[in-house]
Amino acid sequence: MQTKVNPNLVEVINPATKEVIDSIYVATEEEVDQAIQKANAAKKSWASTPVWKRAEIFNRFANAVDENKEELAKLLCYEAGKPIAQAEGEIDTVSRLFRAFPETAKHLYGKNIPLDHQQGIENDVYLTRREPLGVIVGIIPFNYPADVFSHKVAPALITGNVMIVKPPLDTPLTILKLAELFYQSGLPEGVLQVVNGNGSTVGQRLVSSPLIHGVSLTGGTDTGIKVASSAIKNLNPVMLELGGNDPFIVFEDVDVDRVVNEAIAGRMGMNGQTCIANKRLIIHKSIVKEFTEKLVERVKKLKYGNPIDRTVDVGPLINERALQTVHEQVLHTINQGAELLTGGEIIDNTWYLPTVLTNVKPEFDIARDLEVFGPVFPIIEFETEEEAVSIANNSCYGLNASLFTNDINRAMNISHQIESGIVAVNGTGLYRPDVSYFGGYKMSGYTSKEGLIGALESMTQIKSVAFRNSLQLYK
Repeated sequence: MQTKVNPNLVEVINPATKEVIDSIYVATEEEVDQAIQKANAAKKSWASTPVWKRAEIFNRFANAVDENKEELAKLLCYEAGKPIAQAEGEIDTVSRLFRAFPETAKHLYGKNIPLDHQQGIENDVYLTRREPLGVIVGIIPFNYPADVFSHKVAPALITGNVMIVKPPLDTPLTILKLAELFYQSGLPEGVLQVVNGNGSTVGQRLVSSPLIHGVSLTGGTDTGIKVASSAIKNLNPVMLELGGNDPFIVFEDVDVDRVVNEAIAGRMGMNGQTCIANKRLIIHKSIVKEFTEKLVERVKKLKYGNPIDRTVDVGPLINERALQTVHEQVLHTINQGAELLTGGEIIDNTWYLPTVLTNVKPEFDIARDLEVFGPVFPIIEFETEEEAVSIANNSCYGLNASLFTNDINRAMNISHQIESGIVAVNGTGLYRPDVSYFGGYKMSGYTSKEGLIGALESMTQIKSVAFRNSLQLYK
């Protein structure tokens, strides 16, 4: 939550302690336009910088991130309310990705395509290469600011684009520190800019500008639709990673204790505020009682408190508005007929206790399109494979999914029927390997993908060069 000190400053609040960590400057419309002009001035020089030289800067930056890991992790913990061990893992992701993307980009080969299949052009030589889009706007969510910064900035810059990043107002500080370290590592002026402000003003001005050449956004589906509507007016490509209501399907032939552990691990990352968290627990009727009892028992043992304390399992939600939204969603689900077994309570206007809801029916909103961004476990019962698949797919979302069974044929058959970008078998769907083609189906995203390969493809365009009649091979 932020409090405006003056029209140009916004306070960043520690959601666990309610203390002011720092204040950030919010850009004016004129300054947004200046940032766009500065990016366009820098794009030609950066695009002509060879990959090996860009990679040297990336590696220096990755080393700087490692050297400053403790400071960065604490800053992320303070501003996001993320448990410190998770914050440390996120900072590790930054340095790993900024080393991995250059190595992958070095092998982003073009093609030499023979044309002797078509009469009249058999002596032409046809080559392709990938070129940068130009100026890309990156819009970052509050929950994984350092991670998403890396997944957007690293592929954009290593392929010769320049980028303007708009951080979230709740969690901008780690991103600002990362940008500072990047420039200290030798990044040329104007290649990366961080512009703070609201999405409705600064974000809107960025994505609607005719002087940008692409938008990469991670955020809510409603925001994604607005951004896409603005960007399409200039026919700019839009890369969207949006919301999810990920299914977690459990069949009767599993180790219930292990699956319960997976359910908790897959839901509690960032205190339940994760797009690929398992949000709908779809459990076979024959084990639903055992699963529910063990889940409630273990959820009650989770410790809440200040996330800088390594013994704490549950940190705060990001702000009071988020707390109220989750609580209203839980009450709405209870009003529809669900039973509250534990949780459903706000503590000190800071923490939302992990909540288990049972007797959730497939037609309830939470079982379909109601994405809950908090530590809530709705349990939905099923009997047949067809019913499980139907419940899982009966949502406007299709980000990640998980299913648990010891039957390999069942696992293969069902994973091909589930409408989501990734299906994790016998493990939580809170799963995003660096090499994955990450991105969802339906209203969870566009066809563009993130990841070491997908992002490099999404953030470049194909140039074809034809050397006409340059061969003497065919008569």
